[in-house]
Parts: sequence; structure tokens; C-alpha cells
Amino acid sequence: MQLQTPHPRSAAIMHALHATRLVALVLLAALAMVSVGATQTLTWFDAKGPTLQAIEATTLLRQAFVQGLDPADYNAQALSNAIQNATQADYVPDYARERLDAALTTSMQLFLADLQTGRVAPDQVNVMFKGPQRPRQDAPDLLRTALAPPGLSRAVQAIARQLPMAQPLQDALRQYRALAIEPGWQTPLPLPAKGKLVTGELYPALDELVRRLVAVGDLQPPATAPNEFDQDITEAVRRFQLRHGLEPDGIIGRLTLAQLNVTPAQRVRQIELTMERLRWTPLTQARRMIVVNVPEFMLRAYTVHPQGVEIGLEMKIIVGKALDTRTPLSDEEMRYIEFSPYWNVPRSIALRETLPRLRKDPGYFDRQGFEFVSADGTVVRTLTDAHIASVQQGSWRIRQRPGPSNALGAIKFILPNNASIYLHHTPTLHLFERTRRDFSHGCIRVAEPVALAQFVLQDDPEWTQERIEEAMASGTSRTIRLRDPLPVLIAYSTVVIKQGVVYFLDDLYGHDRILDAALKARSEALQRASLPALGL
Repeated sequence: MQLQTPHPRSAAIMHALHATRLVALVLLAALAMVSVGATQTLTWFDAKGPTLQAIEATTLLRQAFVQGLDPADYNAQALSNAIQNATQADYVPDYARERLDAALTTSMQLFLADLQTGRVAPDQVNVMFKGPQRPRQDAPDLLRTALAPPGLSRAVQAIARQLPMAQPLQDALRQYRALAIEPGWQTPLPLPAKGKLVTGELYPALDELVRRLVAVGDLQPPATAPNEFDQDITEAVRRFQLRHGLEPDGIIGRLTLAQLNVTPAQRVRQIELTMERLRWTPLTQARRMIVVNVPEFMLRAYTVHPQGVEIGLEMKIIVGKALDTRTPLSDEEMRYIEFSPYWNVPRSIALRETLPRLRKDPGYFDRQGFEFVSADGTVVRTLTDAHIASVQQGSWRIRQRPGPSNALGAIKFILPNNASIYLHHTPTLHLFERTRRDFSHGCIRVAEPVALAQFVLQDDPEWTQERIEEAMASGTSRTIRLRDPLPVLIAYSTVVIKQGVVYFLDDLYGHDRILDAALKARSEALQRASLPALGL
């Protein structure tokens, strides 16, 4: 087949194309199927050149950062340059049009798919995530739908709005991007001379501290420069601490100082990671939901309406220890409630904690209401070395009877799962007063069990508050089956927006760090894959 001689302007177009990277492996297949000079229907070109939709598409790709995505993943600038060159050209060869059309199509398909369902699958970044993954819509069909009236921009807006907290997160992203380009944060605030800074003390970096608190919205600009760490600054620090999951004591110690020294660019990345995670976290999959946000140590129960989410309940929780007994992220269904439950001590806890304690302090057995259950189901309430050995060997088990000392408290919310994770009451209520609350062996302790039971059973009029409290106090174990299973989502978000205020939380289990590494590896792979030679 005879090749046409490239026009000078077309050479510029092809140079721009050579500068691009593959946006996905599918681009290789797409380009391989395009033969030079072949006649085909193009998406982004008409007889005059690139269409207005082509220009609109490259603009959307260049603005992918607004959605928390990376424009470089979609070769946004190179494609924009190539479309611009083609728009200004008097003549564009067929082979250049076809290749540019294919490249822009693939980039837009990838962008729309990423926007809808995220760039990585949950099991790529968190092996504990057991929830169902939403199927990725067919990419060509997604693009065809977006190209139909009312057009690409509206389609992108519609997909973006599916993200929970979409607009507030975009606003926060814009705010912290603006802060990131301002001077400041280059030099960390120094540790106060005494190791902490309290009201009334002098601080050599006070001006910079005030500037940062003003910049993030925790302090109104003072009329005059303060000379000391005064009461207004102390209150601003308390607000800052509340927004960053710290004890709001108004004192700047090591933990507060560390958060003050996190740069706006790092906060931008934290927001981007949150937006990515929310794309594949099914927060509105059912009419009624219970959602746990692990790093926030909070549970919310809500009803999903067409016009939005109605939060019916919000309470403090205790989650698994970050060091060794992390609460797995999961998407399960609550099916049962057990009132006055037995606690069947998990074998790992029995071997590591309970049996050693019983050997050291035999009276602990009766004080805590323990009993043994033999292989044939016989209940044994005497403590002997032989009985301890039977548990050690795995032929017997140990459990705790219902009562005031029971580790599960007076109620257990059961969501069958392989990790044996459930929600429950607890006798150690004082732990809910702590700011950081990762104290459990993995299960989730709830601060307001009666209120949670009322939400779960609200469609069953027989279960009034009085009856729930009676069942919890009875001391007799009773399990009821829910009429309808209730989804319980154990999620992970280190950025939360409440009443328009942005809260940044500690990456308790390191999941953000893992997600960040996975996204960077994906971007590097996309941008390393060079566009194949186009025969010019």
C-alpha cells in the first residue's frame, strides 16, 4: 500500500503522538487493528478535522486532577497538543487521524472507567477486603453513553456525582492545592523548648504557626501579631486537633506538631486516596446500612433515600489493635442478634492470654464466669490442670457465661464471616473516652448497643426499647434471626467531611500507604509503555 507523504503540520501531530505513553494495554490492541489508509468511522474527526467533542475530551483529560485523578495516566497534554495541531492543520493524513482517534478513544475510555469504579481493585491493595466488587462497565459502552446528549462534560459530572461526598471532597482538594503552591511549610515548625507549648508561653516560630492555623481555617486572622501562645491560638489549636483525630487539649506536643508539619501537598494526596477508595466502597448499596469507618473510630447507621442519605445513628466504636489484631475491611450482612451472649474464647486468645492467666491466677476462672465445654458438649465448671491441657490441645474449648463481666457485654450483633468478626457491647465503657480507640482483638465494640439494636430492629414493632433492655439484662442467652439481613460495611477513610469541615485522620493500619504505592506503580507502568512506531 502506497503511503502518503506527510504534510509538515501532520509531522507535528505525529511527533506529539510519539511523545505519548500507552494509557492501557488495550491501546496496543487498538492500534494493531488500525491499518494505514483503512477506511473506518472515526469518533473524534469529521471532514473538517477534530470535532468540538475532541477538544472537549482533551480538556476533560487535562482537568482529571479535579476528580482526584492523574492527567498523565491519560496522556492528557500530549493528546491535547496533537488535537490542537490537527485543528490548525490544512491537511491531516488518514493514518494520523486514525491513530490519534484511537489514542484519544482509549484514553477517554480509561478515564471514564477510572472515574466510575476506580483505578485499582480492592483485592490489589487490601487482602482482607472481602466485599463484592462492582463490575466495571464495558469501556466502549461507557464512552458511547457519554458521547450521547447532553454530552461529555455532563456525563463526567454525572459519574463524578456518584462518589459519596463528591462536591465537598472536590472543594477540599481545590483548597489544599491552592495552599500547596503558597510559600510556607518548607521548614518544619520546631519542637518547643520544653517539649510542649502551653498557653502563655513564648515560641520562636509563633508567626508561622499562626499563619498555618489561619491558612487551614482554624484561626481567624488576628488584628495584631500575637507575642505569645495566647488563648485565641490555644482554641485554634483545639479546633485543629479535633480535625486531626488528636486529643483536643490545646497543647502543642509531638503528635500535634507532627500534624501541623504535614504539608498541603501531602493532604492533597490523602484526599485523592480517599476519593479513589470511595469509588469502590459500596456505601449506598442498600436501603438501610450500617457503616464503620475504622480510622475514625465511628459507626453510622443510615437510610438511603433517592434524595440522599438520612443518618439515624452515629456512635463511637473500638476497633482492632493496629499492631497485631486489625479489624478486616469487609462487606457483610447482619443476620442475627444474640442477647446476653456467651463468649466462646477464640483459640488464639485462649492460648496467648486466657490459659496463661488461669495458670497464674486460678481464681480468675470463677471471677470472670468461665467454663469449659468438652468435645461432646458437656459443660464443666471446675478448673484443673487437665482441663486446661484439654483446651491447650484443642479438644476442649473455654467460654464465658453471660453476665456483667462478659467480654461481649449484653448483646452481640452477628454477621457471619470467615474472620469471625462481629459487633458487640462491652463492660469496659471507659475506653470510649479515649481519642484513639484501637484496643480490641479485631471485633468492633459499640458505645450505644441499645440504640444500635433499635435501628436494626426498627421494622419489628415487637422489639421496643424496653424489651431490648430486658433481653440484654436477662442473663439468659437468646438469639433472634433478623427478618431481613442488614448490610454492615467495615470501611476505611482517612478524610471525612462533616458540616463542611474537613477532618484528616491517621492512617491507622497503613492502608493509604499501600493504596498510594499501588496507584504510583500503575501510573509508572502506564507512562513507561511507549507508543509503538507508527511507520513514519
